[in-house]
Amino acid sequence: MEHNSVPIFAFIFSTIVLQLIIQENKSKWQNPPITSTSIPSSPSDGQPTTHLESSLPSNSPEGATAEKDVRLKVLYCGVCHTDLHMTRNDWGYCTYPVVPGHEITGIVTEVGSKVEKFKVGDRVGVGCLIGACHSCDVCDRSLENYCPTLVLTYASPYYDGTTTYGGFSDVMVAEERYVVRIPDNLPLDAAAPLLCAGITVYSPFQHYGHNKPGLHVGVVGLGGLGHLAVKFAKAFGLKVTVISTSPSKEKEALEHLGADCFLVSSDSDKMQAAMGTMDGIIDTVSAFHPLVPLIMLLKFEGKLVMLGGGSKPLELLSSPLVVGRKVVGGSCAGGMKETQEMVDFAGKHNITADIEVIPMDYDDAFFQPELGWSVWGLLGWTRIVCGLGCRRLDRLG
Repeated sequence: MEHNSVPIFAFIFSTIVLQLIIQENKSKWQNPPITSTSIPSSPSDGQPTTHLESSLPSNSPEGATAEKDVRLKVLYCGVCHTDLHMTRNDWGYCTYPVVPGHEITGIVTEVGSKVEKFKVGDRVGVGCLIGACHSCDVCDRSLENYCPTLVLTYASPYYDGTTTYGGFSDVMVAEERYVVRIPDNLPLDAAAPLLCAGITVYSPFQHYGHNKPGLHVGVVGLGGLGHLAVKFAKAFGLKVTVISTSPSKEKEALEHLGADCFLVSSDSDKMQAAMGTMDGIIDTVSAFHPLVPLIMLLKFEGKLVMLGGGSKPLELLSSPLVVGRKVVGGSCAGGMKETQEMVDFAGKHNITADIEVIPMDYDDAFFQPELGWSVWGLLGWTRIVCGLGCRRLDRLG
């Protein structure tokens, strides 16, 4: 159930703007320049002098790699909806200046003296988190993503009081525990979104038992999360029904992604015919949408798992849950052990995101407050991945 409220004129206007940008910069993008490996921030912005080459800010001029740190040359970084929310401060806690990006892939260029799992030249990635307490109950269960003192990859206070910077950089430094190995058969550009979108859909399949061959699972929304949910579901051997507000996505869902069925949520007859047929549903939509029609699709003891981080309350009647002993749950990304497991599974089954690679100079179109959302909408489920370069945003809007 995607959010389709953007007026048509916004799409047309965005299309024209994008075409102008493409024509004006086409020759430059074919040979994009490699920017400086670090950009010091100005003391006047209230931050310590910090090298943006490191997600672990270092106040030393050298930005030295600590004994358990891994330094990598960033080659690709996916553009996540979170980046748009954060740069616009939609959630009210972004710290400026901000360097977004938490779907990062690249090559190891240096390792600390006590690093055991990686060496120079390894293909690696960094996802949504770079720190946690390592001593609480959830950390003991390798679920660092739920730690009360979680340190996000960017716009998050680090242990020394400085602010973390993300993957729209040339160089990234992270503690070994928060670095994952990318299988050789996965291209680094198309693997980058796995580090956020991929683990976000993989984890609930595992936790809620929706990974058993033969089960029937619904996927609500065919965006960046949804298209990967379909790919993982098929790799698990599941029957997959895509549930969408957009009839135009049926061909892509069935022919390109391999889904078994397609439901338009506004088609009451087909929704009624599908009632009680699904073992579970993965709901990837963050916009407001009715939940009861989805709950009615579930079998007895079926589970509806919410992944979208909406800002408005959803309406939920208890009676459809009570009479069928059904469950509405949630899930958020995954811990580091599970993230590596997910990437290895993706390598075994050749799962990557459907992407559009753009040079870093092009990313301004996606972070302009007046253009960002409509431009994003033009790209359907395709994930945007930026290649090579630094981007620091002092403030938007």
